[in-house]
Amino acid sequence: MSVRREIEPTIGMYFVTVTCCNWLPLFSTIKSYDLVYKWFDVIKKNNHLIHAYVIMPNHLHVIFSLTDEKQSVNKIVSNGKRFMAYEMVNRLTKMNHPYLQQLKNAVTASERKQGTLHKIFEPSFDVKRLYNDKMTEQKVNYIHQNPVKTESMKCNDAAKYKHCSAGFYSTEQQGIYEVTHWRMLQAILEDRVQVKEHQQIC
Repeated sequence: MSVRREIEPTIGMYFVTVTCCNWLPLFSTIKSYDLVYKWFDVIKKNNHLIHAYVIMPNHLHVIFSLTDEKQSVNKIVSNGKRFMAYEMVNRLTKMNHPYLQQLKNAVTASERKQGTLHKIFEPSFDVKRLYNDKMTEQKVNYIHQNPVKTESMKCNDAAKYKHCSAGFYSTEQQGIYEVTHWRMLQAILEDRVQVKEHQQIC
């Protein structure tokens, strides 16, 4: 679903999609994949987990888990979009790229009043709570098939696509960005509960 309302912070696994404004290939054009990984780093620093992802030229999919209720999905994604957008505008400006004008024209009057100069991402994002193994497996497979199903990518093997976690799930070898297998979530949560209980006793 496209999200415009606040989702209550609930421990669990989520499938999230973030799309570039007007589907422009901003990630590939300005080589901003590193910004996505920095956002993932922030998610991890808050003790959450990254399970699967793919960064396409004009959008990204990620499955991550909230392991506590201190932050909502909305907050995590909005913070990430804000950080990436700021840096992407800086890079486009340095390149004097023609996309800047398109992104400026995409800003609505109300957004302009709030100080927005360029629209890098679509304002809403898609999110789905993953309640069981079947749903999770479907979304992981969907993510990993993105490069293969996109003809312009000319990718026959998702495991060989650099900006994707498919290689880890097929070979168990970490790729450019380290992820945690989604099947490990329950064990990790149980371990953390035991650690907290031990700390309380001590």
